[in-house]
Amino acid sequence: MTEAPVQITSSRNGTETRHVRVAILGAGFGGLGAAIRLERDLGERDVVIFERHSEVGGTWWANSYPGAQCDIPSHLYSLSFAPNPNWTRTFPLQPELAEYMRDIAHRFGLHDRIRFNTTVEELRWDDERSIWHVKTDRGDWTADMVIAAPGPLSEPRWPEIPGLDKFKGRLIHTAEWDHSVDLRGKRVAVIGTGASAIQVVPAIAPTVAKLSVFQRTPPWIVPHTDRPITALERFLYRRFPILQRIPRAWVYITRELLVPGLVYRPNMLRVLERISKRHMERQIRDPELRRKVTPNYRLGCKRILPTNKWYPALQRDNVELVTDSITEIRPEGVVTADGRVHELDVIVAATGFHVTDIPLAHHIYGRGGRNLGREWEGSPQAYRGTTIAGYPNLFWLVGPNTGLGHNSIVFMIEAQLNYIIDALRRIGRNRTIEVREDVQRRFNERIQAKMPKTVWTTGGCASWYIDAKGRNTTIWPGFTFSYWWLMRRFDPESYTIAPVRPPARVAEPAAA
Repeated sequence: MTEAPVQITSSRNGTETRHVRVAILGAGFGGLGAAIRLERDLGERDVVIFERHSEVGGTWWANSYPGAQCDIPSHLYSLSFAPNPNWTRTFPLQPELAEYMRDIAHRFGLHDRIRFNTTVEELRWDDERSIWHVKTDRGDWTADMVIAAPGPLSEPRWPEIPGLDKFKGRLIHTAEWDHSVDLRGKRVAVIGTGASAIQVVPAIAPTVAKLSVFQRTPPWIVPHTDRPITALERFLYRRFPILQRIPRAWVYITRELLVPGLVYRPNMLRVLERISKRHMERQIRDPELRRKVTPNYRLGCKRILPTNKWYPALQRDNVELVTDSITEIRPEGVVTADGRVHELDVIVAATGFHVTDIPLAHHIYGRGGRNLGREWEGSPQAYRGTTIAGYPNLFWLVGPNTGLGHNSIVFMIEAQLNYIIDALRRIGRNRTIEVREDVQRRFNERIQAKMPKTVWTTGGCASWYIDAKGRNTTIWPGFTFSYWWLMRRFDPESYTIAPVRPPARVAEPAAA
């Protein structure tokens, strides 16, 4: 394959610094989608994608724990311009999603622009030259524009429990699953009862000797409607691609029906709460176990989890649900508040990710050397979740307040890509673009003004949607089509756009 254009901008101490028009961080849905749209809509191939893993896929490459499955239907959890007629299930399993991502990269010829096993260590804006310096563990680059697509579910969060580092057994995080560890016949603990736990517990319970599930807060569980997609359906989707848009549209509309309850009138969610409780009553006969797994907060305050396997797994003879809080971890196992020592061979942390305290932000330096991590302080803000005052020519995919608790994040990514592509088309080359601070401040004030009445604020729970300052800087508080409408066109009046003199470059290609 022919390499994408690369230019040398300087050479110091024998080390070349290569220049590209656009640097993209991450090869998940956002990064791959950005590269495809840049070429398709702007003819731009002077692009490099930095991916720290050895394959594309982002979240769906890293999260390979047993039972991993998307909780958004496959027809909607895919790029609109790259449908997959070959989904085998209505809710795709991790291997199939990872394969879809590999197929996208191959179908659109992206591999010549991806630098695998490459970690971005620092992004630093050069005020004088109006370019970004991109420092990686495999060499330095410069770029006119940067699109950051690290994904909010990319940095695993380990539980902050005293003694965790002293455990003599094996420690595994669901987001960094160690497939070399054989769980058969082992005493295993799973810490957490969120989206990954409700999938991994039923998957490993049949093979382990003893499984202890440590629950802090019970989740709201709803019946799962997953089913195989028939061979006839797949044939029709391949033969008549327009037919696949029908289930895609249906899934989208039905998911949006949750928004009035989530955002405007949380009492409307009581119908779904009754469905959830009936599901629990049908699957659990023991009244004491029912009591332990019954949430005491409003449905939707945390992510709503679909599964038909969680409650049956908790009732296996070799599975114990532990609701006493963990006080410490010793070399031999977990100690709970009742003084009991749970002896273990393996601890699985299903404790989520750094979502609002974004690690990448601490490695980004903007105008005048300002640091994004220090500015955000665990409470990120951006304009429309995409651009950040003080950080010119930087676009962020799935940024603050673009997350969802009910629908496909791929839809939000595509809305952002519409905005970014329109911005680059309209400003042209040799310009800097930076959102005005007053515009960004007013936008975030409007977003936060909507939060007090939402279920995420009034629902009575603590969730990963809420940041260090007690604000919901994760979720979009409205219909997703309202965000799409907002992002359909670039609004230059909200930005400072200035011409720059391009630096001298040598048009000699360099080996990548």
